[in-house]
Amino acid sequence: QVQLVESGGGLVQPGGSLRLSCAASGSIFRIYGMYWYRQAPGKQRNLVASIGSGGSTNYADSVKGRFTISRDNAKNTMYLQMNSLKPEDTAVYYCNSAVQPVGTVTIQNYWGQGTQVTVSS
Repeated sequence: QVQLVESGGGLVQPGGSLRLSCAASGSIFRIYGMYWYRQAPGKQRNLVASIGSGGSTNYADSVKGRFTISRDNAKNTMYLQMNSLKPEDTAVYYCNSAVQPVGTVTIQNYWGQGTQVTVSS
């Protein structure tokens, strides 16, 4: 089994910063792409940022220049540094990862439980 656990969410004022973490654990042979999604109330879940196993990154237009995704392969952990936060960034943030579990040749997709980010004065 593979588990993803997010942390670092909370309440922050507009213009503030937060750093989210996503730690993967369990029977992991290799982690491929890692992704941050977010879902605001009443809206669909959308991709915010992604990072490949080699470190290549992509961002949604709405967060470019404000958010930075990174990963520590030795710790099986991904991060999302969020700066200049806006009220419209308020959402539940989920991590997602493509993982090859130990003893398999397939890549499976896993989700974390989500962490709430609220940007409000």
